[in-house]
Amino acid sequence: MSMLTPPGMGGKYRVTGNQYPRMRRSRSKVRVAAVVLTTVAVVGLAGWGTLQLVDVFGGTSTPAKTTAAKATSPAKERACKAAAVPGSASSAPITFPEPGELTVNVYNATAKSGLAKDTADEFAARGFKVGTFGNADPEYDRKVKTAALLIGGHGPKAEAAMKLVSAQIKGTSTLKPAAAGSGRPTGTVDVMLGNGFTKLSGDKAVEKALAALARPSAAPSAGTC
Repeated sequence: MSMLTPPGMGGKYRVTGNQYPRMRRSRSKVRVAAVVLTTVAVVGLAGWGTLQLVDVFGGTSTPAKTTAAKATSPAKERACKAAAVPGSASSAPITFPEPGELTVNVYNATAKSGLAKDTADEFAARGFKVGTFGNADPEYDRKVKTAALLIGGHGPKAEAAMKLVSAQIKGTSTLKPAAAGSGRPTGTVDVMLGNGFTKLSGDKAVEKALAALARPSAAPSAGTC
């Protein structure tokens, strides 16, 4: 035992200072290291929590968000490509009927005389059945601005019939399907010749138009691609 250690202290205290003996317990190195590590851990957690709050309220991207976005973008890209491919599941190919399976009624909605009969004869020469022809009703007379207004039945078959007829007409035709439950035959198309009508298209133009109509491209919805 040191002479400077008070009796009964068992050597646990040592004298320090130069004026008055003060006794202080010796520090443990392990304790000091534990305190330092605990302080570092607390500061680190506080900093991480602050960054999370900034991310939530500031709208910035975190590595987790970036990884998730990268993981979903290939699937989204494939879906957009599939929607844009003609003939894909979102735009099934159209099967057109034969001209002989359709009945075409031709009406003249213009001021040109004899237009309905001449056009009806051309449709008949192409294999279509011609029902009636003549002047359009007042509802359509002088009111069709496009090459023709095509009025048909309801459903996919009626749509295919109207598109087959529209491919025969040079210029833009407007399609007007009937309402569901109207009972209008799907194989009958009324052709209202409008102010933009000039003539029927040639064979090559008809083939090209049918090829384009058979496999329409489905445009992706806004905001998905």
